[in-house]
Amino acid sequence: MHNCKANKSIKCTVQQCKNHCENENFCALDCITVGTHELNPTMDQCTDCKSFQLK
Repeated sequence: MHNCKANKSIKCTVQQCKNHCENENFCALDCITVGTHELNPTMDQCTDCKSFQLK
């Protein structure tokens, strides 16, 4: 994302996301939505960033 304004409250390492600040491991969004693909999530792998957008 060009001219990215990193939100220091949202750390992110997903470089394939349109909202990832390329030179820093932060998201550019003001807030994100976290969800799950499981009926009963028990591990962090069960959660998803629903704000993800492919570059």
